[in-house]
Amino acid sequence: MSNTYQTVSVEDLYKSASHACRQSLEVKPGELVLVIIDEPQRRIGEAFFKAARELGAEAVLTEIIPRKVNAEEPPRAIAEMMKHADVVIIPTSKSMSHTDARRNACAAGARIVTLPGITEDTMVRTLFSEYENIDPESRRIADFMKDADVVHITSPGGTDVTMEITGRTTFADVGRVNHPGDFSNLPAGEAYLAPLEGKTNGIVVVDGSIAHSGVLKEPMRIEVKDGFAEKFSGEYAETFQAYMSEYGKNAFNVAELGIGTNPNATIVGCVLEDEKVRGTVHIAYGNSISMGGLVDVPVHEDGIIRKPTVVVDGRTLMRDGELVFE
Repeated sequence: MSNTYQTVSVEDLYKSASHACRQSLEVKPGELVLVIIDEPQRRIGEAFFKAARELGAEAVLTEIIPRKVNAEEPPRAIAEMMKHADVVIIPTSKSMSHTDARRNACAAGARIVTLPGITEDTMVRTLFSEYENIDPESRRIADFMKDADVVHITSPGGTDVTMEITGRTTFADVGRVNHPGDFSNLPAGEAYLAPLEGKTNGIVVVDGSIAHSGVLKEPMRIEVKDGFAEKFSGEYAETFQAYMSEYGKNAFNVAELGIGTNPNATIVGCVLEDEKVRGTVHIAYGNSISMGGLVDVPVHEDGIIRKPTVVVDGRTLMRDGELVFE
């Protein structure tokens, strides 16, 4: 999905970037802020560079060749630079969230946000989200799933899948990146975890978006057995299966369960925004290392499910897309 240059002004991009630098990252004068971009996201990266510079930071803007897939590592020199920055902002066309480079830089103390594939429209609509509202709800969902054993997800579209999550850490992505080592996706707004490997079974019907599909015109049905997506059907199924097959069996590992909490997000065909839509669930495949799982593969792709019902150890967390916390 391309950015809409005709409708989004440079000034609007700057205002959104400035808000994120102030409210999410809390950039301070003198901090080293590294902005990593690739060609499709150049205007967005330049807006972040300007915003960081205006806040008195030692801002650095560097462009890399677009990665082939989400979770592919950046060049070694870039990975090394990340470890020496106070703040790293990564609006690239493919995600670096689930890379060793990102994890190592956080371990070294960098505060990092990734904005993979963000469109200019998404940026100006969602980066002004009120984090004080997203924060408590995301944390409440994460707490609801904490120390649980089994999650059962159904949907009007036909999803009926069960995951075992015993012992897995739950996370809340709330857009607050103000301590050394903090990490968030922007736009923020989700609670998530990595299901146990080999312990997810059932049917997943993706009726929002997945990978590079845009808004799906026809749902994609995925049969999951013993933790792996095995059979696919639907208009986009063949394309998705071929794309993921390049990375071997582990690319089909059920890697993540996430629940969106951002009220400003809408399903537009950009997974970065779509997965944050309040009242949706996303199930990802591939790399799970970044969220407490065990599978390390250079790909991670999310599929969004509309109006889900989520039951955790027999207690209903969400019914038809509405949070109930029963």
